[in-house]
Amino acid sequence: MKLTGAQIVVECLKREDVKVIFGIPGGAIMPLYDVLYSENSIKHILTRHEQGAAHAAGGYARVTGKVGVCMATSGPGATNLVTGLANAHLDSIPLVAFTGQVPTGLIGTDAFQEVDISGITLPITKNSYVARDVKDLARIVQEAFHIARTGRPGPVLIDFPKDIQSAQAEFKYPKKIYLNGYKPTFGGNVKQIKAAVQEIKNA
Repeated sequence: MKLTGAQIVVECLKREDVKVIFGIPGGAIMPLYDVLYSENSIKHILTRHEQGAAHAAGGYARVTGKVGVCMATSGPGATNLVTGLANAHLDSIPLVAFTGQVPTGLIGTDAFQEVDISGITLPITKNSYVARDVKDLARIVQEAFHIARTGRPGPVLIDFPKDIQSAQAEFKYPKKIYLNGYKPTFGGNVKQIKAAVQEIKNA
């Protein structure tokens, strides 16, 4: 079944058991808000400021133990999330932030309200994505939630260009996540164990 990028994200949020989102709409993220408007299973709480949305999502995560979710438009909307994301990073709070972005063809052209929010938030998030292909969206959202809640919890950002929100693709939610960096090693390193045994014998 073909869905738009915005519909894919909402379907993923439902599968991740998201019940509440905090945010402020804006032009660059409007396709996602249009889909959310008709989705009864997810409640959107409109905050007065994007920073409040990030802090509210962090507070929600602290109280419920679930991943908090916030949304903002591109440019100043996205940069207003920064303090809340930094706070979530410092306090190990699981949070996923969605930001609108200019269409992919305009990225890097100094377009209206274009900001490299992925680069800005790199030091204060566990991971930062720019969704450049609608076919990758389900994987990106699933990975983002997995990364946010596993290991030391923390925030993950998904920058969502406007054309990708409207583009269409077949929706398939991945059955498994393969993230090499988030796969713990449970056994010891055989080489190091042998070297340690040899050192003990030689002592």
